[in-house]
Amino acid sequence: MITVNPDGKIMVRRCLVTLRPFRLFVLGIGFFSLCFLMTSLGSQFSARRPGDSPFTIRTEVLGGPESRGVLRKMSDLLELMVKRMDTLARLENGSELHRAAGDGHFAVDRFPPGAGLMERIQAIAQNVSDIAVKVDQILRHSLLLHSKVSEGRRDQCEAPSDPKFPDCSGKVEWMRARWTSDPCYAFFGVDGTECSFLTYLSEVEWFCPPLPWRNQTAAQMAPKPLPKVQAVFRSNLSHLLELMGSGKESLIFMKKRTKRLTAQWALAAQRLARKLGSVWRDQKQILVHIGFLTEESGDVFSPRVLKGGPLGEMVQWADILATLYVLGHGLRITVSLKELQSNLGVPPGRGNCPLAMPLPFDLIYTDYHGLQQMKQHMGLSFKQYRCRIRVIDTFGTEPAYNHEEYATLHGYRTNWGYWNLHPRQFMTMFPHTPDNSFMGFVSEELNETEKQLIKGGKASNMAVVYGKEASIWKLQGKEKFLGILNKYMEIHGTVYYESQRPPEVPAFVKNHGLLPQPEFQQLLRKAKLFIGFGFPYEGPAPLEAIANGCVFLQSRFSPPHSSLNHEFFRGKPTSREVFSQHPYAENFIGKPHVWTVDYNNSEEFEAAIKAIMRTQVDPYLPYEYTCEGMLERIHAYIQHQDFCAAPGPAPLGARAPPSPFVLAPNATHLEWAQNASLAPGAWPPAHSLRAWLATAGRACTDACLDHGLICEPSFFPFLNSQDAFQKLQVPCDSTESEMNHLYPAFAQPGRECFLQKEPLLFSCAGASAKYHRLCPCRDFRKGQVALCRDCL
Repeated sequence: MITVNPDGKIMVRRCLVTLRPFRLFVLGIGFFSLCFLMTSLGSQFSARRPGDSPFTIRTEVLGGPESRGVLRKMSDLLELMVKRMDTLARLENGSELHRAAGDGHFAVDRFPPGAGLMERIQAIAQNVSDIAVKVDQILRHSLLLHSKVSEGRRDQCEAPSDPKFPDCSGKVEWMRARWTSDPCYAFFGVDGTECSFLTYLSEVEWFCPPLPWRNQTAAQMAPKPLPKVQAVFRSNLSHLLELMGSGKESLIFMKKRTKRLTAQWALAAQRLARKLGSVWRDQKQILVHIGFLTEESGDVFSPRVLKGGPLGEMVQWADILATLYVLGHGLRITVSLKELQSNLGVPPGRGNCPLAMPLPFDLIYTDYHGLQQMKQHMGLSFKQYRCRIRVIDTFGTEPAYNHEEYATLHGYRTNWGYWNLHPRQFMTMFPHTPDNSFMGFVSEELNETEKQLIKGGKASNMAVVYGKEASIWKLQGKEKFLGILNKYMEIHGTVYYESQRPPEVPAFVKNHGLLPQPEFQQLLRKAKLFIGFGFPYEGPAPLEAIANGCVFLQSRFSPPHSSLNHEFFRGKPTSREVFSQHPYAENFIGKPHVWTVDYNNSEEFEAAIKAIMRTQVDPYLPYEYTCEGMLERIHAYIQHQDFCAAPGPAPLGARAPPSPFVLAPNATHLEWAQNASLAPGAWPPAHSLRAWLATAGRACTDACLDHGLICEPSFFPFLNSQDAFQKLQVPCDSTESEMNHLYPAFAQPGRECFLQKEPLLFSCAGASAKYHRLCPCRDFRKGQVALCRDCL
C-alpha cells in the first residue's frame, strides 16, 4: 500500500488552485492564435527595421486597401478576444471565491461551468477560425500577385551570362541557399525571390549587372561630393576634450595630458602656419577608433593606468588626437564597437553585408584591434574602403608579413600581419623602418628659462630607474650593476605598490611609488641619470628624461633581440633586430645624451657611470618629437599620401618605361636626370632619389644610412626595370620577375637580375647573403627623418 503524507496533499491542492487550469486554458487559446498569426504572416512581411516591435504588422507590403482593411478587422477580433478573456477571468475568480467559501476542496471534474460559459468559449474558437480563413485569403491573394509579377519579369530575374560579371550566377546560388543566414540581407530587401537576389547583388554588392527595369526606379544615384573646405588651425582644445569622452581611466589620462600640453600645441600651430604660408589644406573628415580601449578587445590598459602599466600607447593616441584637431580637420572619436557601427553605417546583422551608406570619412585612424573589428562588421565595404585606413602600429609591420599569400607561403604569417594594406598605411611610434610611416608622439618642450633652471638645479649624484612595474625589477643580475651604481649615486624608483614595498626593489632604492606625470617630470629635472633595465622597449620615457636634462643609460643586447630569440617579439610582424632597449635614442641621439653599454661587463658599466657624472648636458628634444614637428609630419601625410589612387601591378610581359636616371659622376650610384620629367604626383618628389646597389647581405635600410640617406620605398617602382641595372653597369645574363620582398636585386654567382612582381612587397627591410639589393634612397629634413627636404 502506498501512503500519502497529508502535508503533501495540501501542497498539491495549493498548486492546483494556484495554476488555475481554466485561465491557462483561455490563455493557451490566445497564445496559440497569436503564434498561428505570426507563423502564417512571417514570411510575407518584409524585414523588420531597427526599432520596430517584433509584433508590428507592416501593412504596406501586402498590397492595396483591401488587405489593409482585412488586417484591421483581424486586429479588432484580437482585441475582442482579449476583452472576452478578461471577462472569463473575472467569472473564474468569482467561482473560486464561491468555492473558497465551501469546503475548500477543488477538483477539475467538479467545476460547475457558469451560465453561457461554453457558448463564450465556442465564440472565441469561431473567431480564431474566422481569422484563419482571412489569413488564408490574404496569403492566397499575395501569392497570386507575386506570381503575376514574377511571370512578367521571369526573363529579367534570371542570373545573366555576362562575362563582365563572372561570379553573378554563383552568388545567386549562394544567396538562394544562405540568404537567411544573416538578417542584413533582409534589411536590404532580400525576401527569397530571384528578383530580390539580383537586385541586392547588383545594387548593394557588385557581382551582377544592373537590372534594366530598375534603372530609373530603384537604382541609387552616387552622392555628389561635398565642396572642399579649407582646414584652419585650432588653438582652443576644449571641444576636443569633450569629443574624447570619459568613464575610462585611460581616457582621463589622455585628457589630462592633452590639457597640460594645450599651450604648446597652440604655439606650435602658430609656427607651422607661418611656415606653410598660404598653402591650401583640405579639411578631411576623420574617424578615430581606438580599438584596444573597447570592451570587446578586453581593454586591458584602462585598469592598469593607475597601477604603473604601460602608458606609451595612450601617450601616442592622445597626441594623435591633438594633432588632427589642431590641424583643423573634422574629428569623430569612438572607443566602443557600438559607436563604431553607428558611425560607419553598419546594417543590422552579423557583418556579411556592405555598409548601408557611402563611408562619410576621408580617413580612419585605428589600431590592429580596430582593424579586426572593422573587417568583421563592414562586409565587402572593408575591401572597398581599406585604402582610407591608417593603422597605429607600435612596432611596425614589414611588407613580407603584410602580404597574405607571400607570408603564408614563406613562413612570415603571424597573428598581426597579412592585411594586404599598403605598408605605409602602418604608422609607428618610432622610425623603425621606412616601409611604414613614422607617426610618433610628442614630449614636453622647455623654454630657455626652464632649461637654465634645470641646469642649475641638477643633482650630479641622483639616478632614476626606468620601470614603474615591479616585474621589470626582476631582471636577473640587476643587483650587480645596481650595486655599482649605488656606490656613486642615490637611486630613486617610481614603482607602483598598494600597501607594502615591492620585494623586487632593493632596500637602498628610494621608491616614491607611482607618481602623477607633473611630479615625475619634477623628479627627472633634478636627476642626473635615467637608467633602463632593458625593458620596456622603445617607450616615451627616455625621450622625456633627455628633454629634462638627464643622461639615458641603457643596456646593449648581444646577441640582438628579435622574434628568433626573445618571447616579446615572437609573433610580431617584423624581423627587426634590436641591439639596445631604445634603438632610436642610440642611433638618432647618441652621446653625450645616450650611453649604451654592456651591463654584464662590470668595468665598462662602472667607467660609464664615472664618465656620465663628469659630463654636462643640456636638455635636448629632437624636433620630430616636438608639437610642431608632429604637426608638420602629419600635415604632410594627410595632404600627400593617397593609397586609394596607388597603381596596381604591371601586367605580365609589359615593357617598363626607361628609367629617368643617369650614372653619377663617380659611377657609384644613380641620380635623377636633370632633363627628366619629375614624375607628376610622386611624393616624395622623385628628384630627391639616389639609388645604390648594396653589398651582399645588406638591407636597403642600412645601405642608405651608410650614405647619410633614408631608404624610400615609394621610389622602388622607378628602379624596378632592367634599364636601371644596365645604367649601374650590372652584368645581367638573365632577368626574371618574381614575388620576393628582397627584389629588385642582383645575384652574383649566376649573374641573374630579379625584378619585383608584386608592388606590395617593395621593402627596405630584409637582406640575404645571396643578393645585392637595388636600393632607392632620399635626403631628409634635419630633425625630421620622415620628410625629405622638399616634402612640404
